[in-house]
Amino acid sequence: MKTRKTRKIKIGRLEIGGDSPIAVQSMAATQTRNIPATRRQVEILEKAHADVIRIAIDDERDLEALKEIRKHTKSVLSVDLQENYRLAEKVAAHVDKIRYNPGHLYHLDKDKTIREKVEFIVNAAKDNDCAIRIGVNGGSVDPDYQARYPDDSVEAMVRSAADHCQILDELGFVNYCVSLKDSDVEKVIDANKRFSKERPDVPLHLGVTEAGMPPEGIIKTRIAFEQLISAGIGDTIRVSLTLPNEEKGEEITVGRQIIDDIREGRFRSVPENFNDRLNIISCPSCSRVENDKFVELAQDVRELTRYAEKYKLTIAVMGCRVNGPGETDDADLGLWCGPTKVNLKQGPEPLGAYSYDEILPKLKTEVDRIIKERFGKQQETAV
Repeated sequence: MKTRKTRKIKIGRLEIGGDSPIAVQSMAATQTRNIPATRRQVEILEKAHADVIRIAIDDERDLEALKEIRKHTKSVLSVDLQENYRLAEKVAAHVDKIRYNPGHLYHLDKDKTIREKVEFIVNAAKDNDCAIRIGVNGGSVDPDYQARYPDDSVEAMVRSAADHCQILDELGFVNYCVSLKDSDVEKVIDANKRFSKERPDVPLHLGVTEAGMPPEGIIKTRIAFEQLISAGIGDTIRVSLTLPNEEKGEEITVGRQIIDDIREGRFRSVPENFNDRLNIISCPSCSRVENDKFVELAQDVRELTRYAEKYKLTIAVMGCRVNGPGETDDADLGLWCGPTKVNLKQGPEPLGAYSYDEILPKLKTEVDRIIKERFGKQQETAV
């Protein structure tokens, strides 16, 4: 592996960047307000030796739950602010790192500038000795950057991240890292290489969003990590897999295996046509998921569509209202899950909302239609 050149930052007692070991982290998949379930997630990740455990906070109920969860763990905790940047000053005392998504800052307080909102988060972090992660996601890039770079979604991600780094630098805050994630492996590689070239000093958190279920999700993640970590890019990683809650520790195990393999030169060859087939994208589940049937649905979608494996189609299965709508826009067919309904889309266009019992037959009808339209007589061989 090439030597990493980033500066070192502190996340509680953990140090990342520079010559520090690459940290492996994961995220609780349960609703944070469900304290027993979330404590169990923390316990599972602790047993898997996670270096950082992330928990999502969406409202005051989650905040109260976080306070209780913190009493029972000494792990390094990160909090995901979701769409509510105002919670920063309330959660900062209970965690070691705050993650905010630049693409979500425009939701609240539209009379305030983005810089003012970032300064609010920075002040909370400064007052409580927290690190910050600027977390850019390909499916939820700030609309202003999307409009600026309509033909280069990767550049929109990189410019958003770089501009937010400049804001933090100008505010005198240096204890931060950046992530640039997408469900498209090539975009993840490209974005992180572009950013690293421009800001080689900033530690990077690597991940492929909505990588999906094993083994495909592991393969996608491995491709990105092998290309980046071997080039000296990446200071902490998260393997995002769609797994039952009790198996969440597998993300940590897989992450360490990939790092060990790269370190020892054990690379896995991937055929050039690996992506020229059915691609199922699914998120790893988190506290935003409003119906626990999500993971089962993702697994059912994979089983249902096995007959279509040879066709180059992308089906995205997303678990929440926060990332679901935007991060299914690029899929041929997208499903994003609400409490009682699953919203079905073709690209950015909605096709309707269906109950969890109704969605699979409807999905198969749409898959068959697309296969027939694109591949004609080939569809006749599908069974």
